[in-house]
Amino acid sequence: MLRGLGLFFLFLPSVIHAQYTDQINSNRPGASIGAFAVGKGIVQFEGGFEYRKFKHQAYNNSTLEGSIAFLSVRWGFLSERLELTYQGAFMFDKLTNKISSQDFVFKRKGFLQNFLGIKYLIYDPFKKEEKINMYSWKANNGFKIKHLIPAVSLTAGANFIFDQNHPYPYGDVFDLFYRPIFYQNLGIPTEKEPFLSLRGVLATQSHFLDRWVFVTNFIYDRYLTEQPARSYILTLTHTFHPLWSVYLENEGINSERYKDIIFRTGAAYLFSNNIQIESSIGVNTNTKPSSLFVNLGVSYRLNFHKDFKSAAEIEYEESMKEEKQLKKTMKKNNKAEKKRARKAKRN
Repeated sequence: MLRGLGLFFLFLPSVIHAQYTDQINSNRPGASIGAFAVGKGIVQFEGGFEYRKFKHQAYNNSTLEGSIAFLSVRWGFLSERLELTYQGAFMFDKLTNKISSQDFVFKRKGFLQNFLGIKYLIYDPFKKEEKINMYSWKANNGFKIKHLIPAVSLTAGANFIFDQNHPYPYGDVFDLFYRPIFYQNLGIPTEKEPFLSLRGVLATQSHFLDRWVFVTNFIYDRYLTEQPARSYILTLTHTFHPLWSVYLENEGINSERYKDIIFRTGAAYLFSNNIQIESSIGVNTNTKPSSLFVNLGVSYRLNFHKDFKSAAEIEYEESMKEEKQLKKTMKKNNKAEKKRARKAKRN
């Protein structure tokens, strides 16, 4: 997935009251996820297409070209802190085997990801509203150390593999070479990824200098399998215009099959309060394989959000209504009393 969250809030007011924002809060265009949920009553779709090209030096510069369709569905439910999320990625590719004297071409397709999980906001540093200084613009907009204190969330769920013969076990697009079919003749079976494995993401999100957002993800993936993976993602986003933002991202991956460092950059445009479009590119530092990514995408939300009122706010509103009604009754009684007094005086 390319976003980073990507990202996160493209447009963030200086004071945040809850998860919900007036503008769409998308994880695209990078690969990270933000700490905040979309907000209760929000249903959000984040999708895109990506072109990928690989060359693997260890396999005599065998190549792979393919496209990936991404879809993420996010639903804020029960609480402003909760989000149900689905992340899917389906790949079509052409693998050219150059190991032998004659090239062999394989056309394949299958899921790279099927993840279903729940995000919960553990800590929200913006829960308490900051007081506005009526006499100092600098006091309201300047850098404050406390703005570096991040929001923290945990996303936990499961990966599902519905096709046990799919071509990308453990996300390895060169699996055909990693454990070739002819190994079976030596009594070494090809490896298959289990139907179910667990995934957890600890995400933090900091906002500073009004227009900057820094997101971190620490990920433990494919738990309960023989080849778990650990990774991190660091995403820095800058909103330089009310409708435009740019980001830089670094991702590190460590597993038995694959170790790599990936860099991405891209831009996003706020088409409307509920629609965001974006584009990004990425490269890696490894040569086994080397890779290039180009991504285009869009995020769209259905907004069924209703402003949350705490018990204290409801009690305050009720007391204000009662006070208003009491004043109205007292005013009416005073008028009636004065009328009776004037009538008694005439008599």
